Amino acid sequence: MKNHDTRYLPLLPVEHEFFLQPTLKLAQALLGCLLIKETEEGVSRGFIVETEAYMGPKDQAAHSFNNRRTKRTEVMFGEAGLVYTYVMHTHCLVNVVSGHIDKPEAILIRAVEPFIGKELIKVRRGMDNLVLACNGPGKLTKALGITMDDYGKSFRDSTIYIAEGFSPLQISSGPRVGIPNSGEAKDYPWRYWITGNRFVSRS
Repeated sequence: MKNHDTRYLPLLPVEHEFFLQPTLKLAQALLGCLLIKETEEGVSRGFIVETEAYMGPKDQAAHSFNNRRTKRTEVMFGEAGLVYTYVMHTHCLVNVVSGHIDKPEAILIRAVEPFIGKELIKVRRGMDNLVLACNGPGKLTKALGITMDDYGKSFRDSTIYIAEGFSPLQISSGPRVGIPNSGEAKDYPWRYWITGNRFVSRS
């Protein structure tokens, strides 16, 4: 990836091979990438600064724990690079499907740093503080205009896609957030964030 000099940021989606990395590695590789959403209102882009990995059938915190296959989780059994959106407490959350077909793993995008479309983001969120507008998984979807209509799309060839961004200088890791009833899985250090980035939901 390029450095953080945004003049050289490409607009093309990452190659399909990017999504074929092992899930924990992909969760870290996504940091610094651009998450882009095109809508009738305009285009908004944000650097991904925080992710959480969910490791499928053996991960008690994953929606696909024990190979649970429902209408909601069906996309997780598809190919890597698909969009998995779901609603939690009225908030839409967005995930990157990872793992091989029929190996249902996914990565939650937890926070982004706004790059393009900042004024549109402020309007959507009803606030001028861009940090508070995007420092959480339910916040960033509202900010970028990501909805349940994006479920099942590809992050490579649709109105929501991921492009190269910059390489973080340092990545931190720790337990995932908001999964207290998931046994020992609540302590797995599968949340990753760009060290020192002010848009991270918590550090």
